[in-house]
Amino acid sequence: MFLSSQRQAGRFGAIALIAGAFAIGFGTGSVLPRFGQRAEDPVHTGALGTPRESPAAPVPAAPPNLRTGYPAEVLRVLDGDTFEARVRIWPGHDVTTRVRLRGIDAPEMKARCEDERARAVAARTALMQMLEQGNVAISAVGLDKYGGRVDAEVSTARTADVGRALRDAGHARDYAGGRRQSWCEASR
Repeated sequence: MFLSSQRQAGRFGAIALIAGAFAIGFGTGSVLPRFGQRAEDPVHTGALGTPRESPAAPVPAAPPNLRTGYPAEVLRVLDGDTFEARVRIWPGHDVTTRVRLRGIDAPEMKARCEDERARAVAARTALMQMLEQGNVAISAVGLDKYGGRVDAEVSTARTADVGRALRDAGHARDYAGGRRQSWCEASR
């Protein structure tokens, strides 16, 4: 009976050791991607819709930069607060997704009035120009409420917070979820 208790204690100790090692490995793996590598110049002329030299080329690796998040190669800009990008989530692993700028709302390209359409084109152009600064990175990534895209904070080589810069320039306004205000009524 005593030997049986020792065997069970030994088994439970081994199971606890394996579970602890798994938890440490899992925790380390979930933290390390946050310290991902930056791309030197991930934005090519593709943001403006012009052909790129190698459309399937992966985001190049570079020395890690702890404050920047995940490096992203911009594939196209959809509107003033959304773009499509190839994001380096881990060395050798890229994901193509749509990225919506967290915390702002820009006018929609499918506008309800001419003023909103003009503002949407200006916001999209401003976002393109910021993303063309290069070294695009996304951080504070979360799932978007509509699915099919992620919400994230975005930075570039010269703009630490792209969403804030668009808002400060008058191309977007604060957005914390819920029902969006009309851009048509804002111009009246």
